Amino acid sequence: MKPTLLTGEHFMIGDVACAEGALAAGCRFFAGYPITPATEIAEHMAERMPEVGGTFIQMEDEIAAIASVIGASCAGVKSMTATSGPGFSLMMENIGLAVSTETPCVIVDVQRAGPSTGLPTQGAQGDMMQVRWGAHGHNEIIALAPSSPQELFYQTITAFNLSEKYRLPAIIMTDEMVGHLSERVTIPEAKEIKIVSRARPKGRKDRFKPFEPEHNGVAPMAIAGEGYKIHVTGLTHDEKGYPVMTVETQNEMMTRLVQKVRRNLDDIIMIEKYRLEDAEVAIVSYGVSGRTSLAAVDEAREQGIKAGLLRLVTIWPFPEDTIRKLSERVKAIVTVEINLGQIHLEVQRCAGGKAPVFLVGHPGGTIIPPERVIETLRQIV
Repeated sequence: MKPTLLTGEHFMIGDVACAEGALAAGCRFFAGYPITPATEIAEHMAERMPEVGGTFIQMEDEIAAIASVIGASCAGVKSMTATSGPGFSLMMENIGLAVSTETPCVIVDVQRAGPSTGLPTQGAQGDMMQVRWGAHGHNEIIALAPSSPQELFYQTITAFNLSEKYRLPAIIMTDEMVGHLSERVTIPEAKEIKIVSRARPKGRKDRFKPFEPEHNGVAPMAIAGEGYKIHVTGLTHDEKGYPVMTVETQNEMMTRLVQKVRRNLDDIIMIEKYRLEDAEVAIVSYGVSGRTSLAAVDEAREQGIKAGLLRLVTIWPFPEDTIRKLSERVKAIVTVEINLGQIHLEVQRCAGGKAPVFLVGHPGGTIIPPERVIETLRQIV
């Protein structure tokens, strides 16, 4: 049996780095359905799961995949699935179920150009608003956007840690370019990796309430079959898990589900700043577009344009305060993303007119080269 961690330096694509990150985080159940450009994650998991004592299942479709992931998580196993746009759309109802039942799990969306089947083998960043609002009803979600295979490895671990800590699904919004990009990936020793697991209940089992929160707003999670009385439903429910069809219960339940994220923004939100200290124009970007934006900043500086980059590692919850403060001290903001303006609208909203916000984007199929970003910067200054 191969070791759980393939420690050392490797040359691997982002999809494989993501799978190895999941294993390092303690994922021992993967269910999925083949779909370009995420199939390599499933293929690698199919090979590696038996080696680490885990379970891999190819389901009949993406609906079944996410349903089985939720079930495995309820049985106490860290669980994950991976897909792309069309499959991600099919998963929305059960992602909402995971939010309502507070079931930790990780979903990877290796984005491709859409809508519908679109350009299956070419990347985009067009699912950014869908991950926030795709499941009906109001809810909070955690979504990360890695920009390299190395970061895919680490952010997959982070996604599991956040999902377990706050008992909700965490989504990795990568894209075809990063997923298929081959780069050096360093996998550290297990002792160097921080692993978080869900809080477990204590005390008398006959008095346990599966949705009674602790001080951080998150309830300990019992494992199905270990003696605790558990009732799980997607309906509005009380602390015992039983349906209660009242406006008061809906307000109480949803307030808690929303606040356990909103009250912990400093713990959840991750950003990266580059040459922003004296910047007159700020670029806001993420994922593969964050890489090309980084090159654009350096080139712009050589041309005398004081540009800086705010790279969003966490997309949701959105770093609203950071954007607001940024808009107060720069002349303009440029959003760079491979869509026609999804995160751009959030940047505009948070800027609130304090600084004009410009978009560099297109509907998908290729990266946005630094030259396009620099051209916009020239027009601004």
